[in-house]
Amino acid sequence: MPSIHYVEYDAAHQHDFVYSIPEGLDAWLLVLTQTPALFEVNGELQEYPAHSAVLYPPKHNIYYRACSRKYVNDWVRFDADESYITETVLPVGTPFSLPDPGYCHQLFQLLTLENSFQNDYRELSIDYLFRLLFNKLSEASQDKLTPQYYNLLDLRKTLYSNPGHPWTVSSMAAHLHISTGYLQTIYKSTFGISCMEDVIHCRIRLAKERLGYGQHKIAEIASLCGYANVEHFCRQFRQLTGFSPRAYREKLAAKQPLPRDEE
Repeated sequence: MPSIHYVEYDAAHQHDFVYSIPEGLDAWLLVLTQTPALFEVNGELQEYPAHSAVLYPPKHNIYYRACSRKYVNDWVRFDADESYITETVLPVGTPFSLPDPGYCHQLFQLLTLENSFQNDYRELSIDYLFRLLFNKLSEASQDKLTPQYYNLLDLRKTLYSNPGHPWTVSSMAAHLHISTGYLQTIYKSTFGISCMEDVIHCRIRLAKERLGYGQHKIAEIASLCGYANVEHFCRQFRQLTGFSPRAYREKLAAKQPLPRDEE
């Protein structure tokens, strides 16, 4: 299992911060940046954006430094002999962008907590967190992120957390300060679904939750899910689930089996 020497998140440094170890460490080093930084890659100094990850194996040249008013990162130095680390597909010594930096940041927070306390399953928990982290990094290293990716991701999280808002393509495009046509193109190419289809699916998921667990009237649920018209809500609900809202609620109440993707 991985053995942590030191792990830290939200480590902040001044504008003159430099980390240089030409001969490398005797351990692995994983760095996730929160600000832009300069990294030496193949003998050349290159600037990489915030939300980049870089993995250094033992004895690998390390050089990176701040390139703005401050430098902030999450980092962990550790030993490992597990194949998912030692035989990783991740590029070593070369930064790559993270599709969901907030997710990886939370994993660093959990790693720090687990490493700080002597809990009964501490080592096992740390190993699970490392496996999850390296899975996410492997996925990230294969992605080609568009310049608007992080803005799109923030928009999607906003949609998912508030599906009842009266979303329109125009309002979403205004949220990102781009045209409606461009939004529709990059949203579908990024997530495999159009922005309004995504909103509708979110609303129907919320409606199923309300129908199964609560005493709201169907008209109230329609309003909570962003529908001004109950008939329109019922029509879309049937299109996506195969049931009317009332029939769906009755089947759940009778504990009758629903198709797997409707549960």
